[in-house]
Amino acid sequence: MKELFIKTEQQQLWLEKLATLEETFKKNAQQIDEQSSFPHEHIQALRDIGYTKLTLPKDLGGEGFNVYEALVLHETLGSYDGSTALAIGWTLLVVGELFENKYWEPSKLSEFAKKVEDGAIINRCVSEVATGSPIRGGRPGTTATKSGNQWIINGRKSYTTGSPELDYFLTSAWIEEQEKIGFFLIPKDAEGLSIDETWDVIAMRGTGSHDLVLNNVAVDESDLVELPTYTTGFKLNGWLLLVSATYLGIAQAARDYALEFANTHSPNSIKGTIASLPNVQSLLGEIELELATARFTLYGAAQSYVELKQKEANGQELTTDEAALIVNAVNTAKHVVTNAAITVVDKAMRVVGAKSLQRTNPLQRYYRDVRAGLHNPPMDDMTIKKLAEEALKQQENKGRSSK
Repeated sequence: MKELFIKTEQQQLWLEKLATLEETFKKNAQQIDEQSSFPHEHIQALRDIGYTKLTLPKDLGGEGFNVYEALVLHETLGSYDGSTALAIGWTLLVVGELFENKYWEPSKLSEFAKKVEDGAIINRCVSEVATGSPIRGGRPGTTATKSGNQWIINGRKSYTTGSPELDYFLTSAWIEEQEKIGFFLIPKDAEGLSIDETWDVIAMRGTGSHDLVLNNVAVDESDLVELPTYTTGFKLNGWLLLVSATYLGIAQAARDYALEFANTHSPNSIKGTIASLPNVQSLLGEIELELATARFTLYGAAQSYVELKQKEANGQELTTDEAALIVNAVNTAKHVVTNAAITVVDKAMRVVGAKSLQRTNPLQRYYRDVRAGLHNPPMDDMTIKKLAEEALKQQENKGRSSK
């Protein structure tokens, strides 16, 4: 089924390149999870094959993949090791978003592109304990104060995924004098920057999602790279589908394990393997259905996003309805994919039975990891609310136009 979504020779070549890492990544995943250690070697291996510059435009030294093309690879990486995929996925996401929308000054983007070409990785740092999810609009407690030709930044960010290897922290802070949120590009070696190793959870244990601590960190005034017009500190965009792809990849790994188990497990109470049992076939069929639904939703949303952004790039302004479509497509795909992934892993565990709960069995890790997807933005309740609001708005507009 997954092969249906591979569209180009370039994608196929990259899948083959990525496959060279499969055995090592899968072998290490159990130890990474048990020790809650960060997969430094995995990140370096991805740097070495050029994966970190996948979404950097070609004319700037990258591969120039759009979000649809990147999803095909990233889902596969998620099936190798979810923690590694989530940690590096934010770089693909941020780089793709920045260069597609040209959020920064051209000179700053050009300068940063050279860093990405050399393997630099980055993440947006927006979450804080006091504000909860950044998508809900809390004002950051992290502050930025102007001092001469510098900004002095103080604060603490939570859930800084990939922190042990990040080269740059794209950090939101409240600028009191302007009464708005700004994003500052902070290099890892900035004086006063430190990582507090707080990540101690049962899911995605190898993502290094520790706290970023900023104590009188001074950056150049040009490092204030974004003054967004949105007020949440976090903007929904098509590149967030890469997060969903990570969880879909984990679900695929669970499906593969369950299929192999069904085809090889042969208790002496039956002839042949359990794959011949109707209840097992029913579970496996339901798994295939969940994965198919998730993929068509995910890749359909990505294709719609790519087409609308292409229209925008050609100088055509998006209508209000088209802009809303992008948000709703991302929301819907995230909801469908994450919940499908949870269902797939659950059904895979039912196929395997009690063995799936053994610490050495990867299914128990997949089960914990996919749950983390519920807490990546947007949350399910927000998705349902937004869909309802958009439907009501369209009906209201339709009623007005018919009068």
